[in-house]
Amino acid sequence: MSLFDRAIVRVLPAVPRPVVQLFSARYIAGSTLAEAVQVVRSLNAAGKMATIDVLGEEIRREEETRAITQAYLDVFAAIEREGLDANVSVKPTALGLDLAYELCRENLLAVLAQGRFVRIDMEDSSTTDDTLRLYRELREAGHDNVGVVLQARLRRTLEDVAALADLRPNVRLCKGIYLEPPSIAFTDADAIRASFVRALAALLDGGSYVGIATHDEWLIGESVRLVSQRGLSREQYELQMLLGVREERADRLVAEGHRLRVYVPFGDLWYAYSLRRLQENPAMAGTIARATAGRVLGLRG
Repeated sequence: MSLFDRAIVRVLPAVPRPVVQLFSARYIAGSTLAEAVQVVRSLNAAGKMATIDVLGEEIRREEETRAITQAYLDVFAAIEREGLDANVSVKPTALGLDLAYELCRENLLAVLAQGRFVRIDMEDSSTTDDTLRLYRELREAGHDNVGVVLQARLRRTLEDVAALADLRPNVRLCKGIYLEPPSIAFTDADAIRASFVRALAALLDGGSYVGIATHDEWLIGESVRLVSQRGLSREQYELQMLLGVREERADRLVAEGHRLRVYVPFGDLWYAYSLRRLQENPAMAGTIARATAGRVLGLRG
């Protein structure tokens, strides 16, 4: 990563929103459900599944959480109408977790009532306990169409795997994008990778269905090796990637016979998600900044 790329990342929060939107367009399906449906239809045609996410990380009022909830009901209606191979992922804060735990639970129950699979996303560490509590309560109440996310970056994750073992949870395992203090999170890349492998092995050995969410080539290889060692069929796990990231690698994984799901976010509330994606991928921000400058200034390089 160049000094220019690092500089772009540092100034992103001060960059005008239209410019950030230009930088991050490849990661987002669009602002409307119709645009998301079109993207998912194309993914399905290429042999890929999808998880649809209604963007909403700047929720401040109860009525906004109700609107996000209704948006998910509209997503399910579109999935049914269009015959899409897709499920949904919901952020607890978008459904009101920061406002009231019971509000979030009520909204999530309305989404689960549609009967299709719902993944409860994991956000920063301030929400981890409540998110896992919410997942356990729902499972113990008989809701089997719900999954959760664990982040290898957090030091607690292996303990969380053990604590959830009795539920045989459906888990999306990812590195985690939220930057946390070293006291609660691994900060070294190799330590995060090692934590990921330990957590994946423990989940698979416990009989969990795991969505292995990574673009890291080494982790893809290790994950495939662990799955192969255990003799799992393609229906007993899946690989997951983000929209707009390593698309050629995703194509190869599908060609090799793996089930692969692509995370497809859409909506008007795209800003916080866009900043995280670009801060995770500084080289992409720098590349797009160079290309933009070239078009605007008529530069050649």
